Amino acid sequence: MNYRELGSTGLKVSEIAMGCEGMTEENCTMCAKLFDIAEESGINYFDLYSSNPELRSAVGKALKGRREKFIIQSHLCSVWKNEQYMRTRNLAEVKAGFEEMMRLLQTDYIDVGMIHYCDALSDWDDIARNGILDYARELKAAGKIHHIGLSSHNPQVALKAVEAGAIEVLMFSVNPCYDLQPASEDVEDLWADENYADHLTNMDPERQKLYETCQRLGVGITVMKCFGGGDLLSAEMSPAGAALTVNQCIAYALSRPAVSCVLAGAHSAEQLKEAIAYESVSESEKDYALAFASFPKISWKGHCMYCSHCEPCPVKIDIASVTKFLNLAQSGKNIPETVREHYAVLEHHAGECIKCGACEKRCPFGVSIRENMSEAARIFGR
Repeated sequence: MNYRELGSTGLKVSEIAMGCEGMTEENCTMCAKLFDIAEESGINYFDLYSSNPELRSAVGKALKGRREKFIIQSHLCSVWKNEQYMRTRNLAEVKAGFEEMMRLLQTDYIDVGMIHYCDALSDWDDIARNGILDYARELKAAGKIHHIGLSSHNPQVALKAVEAGAIEVLMFSVNPCYDLQPASEDVEDLWADENYADHLTNMDPERQKLYETCQRLGVGITVMKCFGGGDLLSAEMSPAGAALTVNQCIAYALSRPAVSCVLAGAHSAEQLKEAIAYESVSESEKDYALAFASFPKISWKGHCMYCSHCEPCPVKIDIASVTKFLNLAQSGKNIPETVREHYAVLEHHAGECIKCGACEKRCPFGVSIRENMSEAARIFGR
């Protein structure tokens, strides 16, 4: 298992992590099975958005004797009312729900306290004003949560929270179809058929800005909906008009700036093992570039996907890394020192480009790589 830094939290998380969707299978007995597999494979991170008390109790039992082996991302504002999960912004309900969660999980701290499901700017303003954000900060000061996060599907909302310095971790929906959709306060828009009726081209700029801002500011992204609820794995269901594999979906998400882990939802032991197998498959099995380039309904023309099909470079420039650092540098008014330092330690720099154009002939997306190298050399001075 490979591990990544979770932003600036100091936590190292397994790049394959667990969602909780399938843990309620078989009357919640699936929960213990999935945690056994996770421990054996090196998964150390999981998300628990559900407020179902039976599931929380099952997770608490599954963690008994191995709590320190797992990093918990669990949600504030997710409560159980009238025998069903609900989101709340009522501070009294939020507090009662948190105390119940801690009791059922049999733990005295949560690693990442995730403010649950905020997709509207007005909702974020309410969270910041009505005491919920203050409550999360109180919990952090008391050591009951170690880091504050936010879950969202809306890049505008997420960016506002990130730029305000309010959160350290962002749970966000990342996949090659959602990434083309503009911001919306209605999550249903992400997979509505009518929004894919026209031929879509290139990543929504607000989403790209969000990922790059998170990278610059040290906010770690944990990915939900990597498979689009399973739709991306089916040619009939996929908005792209073609199926991707589990490995291609995971590789795409993990290649986005600031992404630390993919929360793989599994409804069976086999599904979790399929996600874990990503760690041992060949690079060709992870390669998503040629599949993306052939999508009948979506085009990524001119957009670098960091896929490295442009390589090998005759002067050994790591073109994908240079381009990623260039994009990070261009996303803000000033170049972050960390970006400048990471660029500086590359073995070869953009200024060494001999303009041969071999990379552009190999690029599946028609990126103007030589222009990017010239701009990177100008910005970074080498």
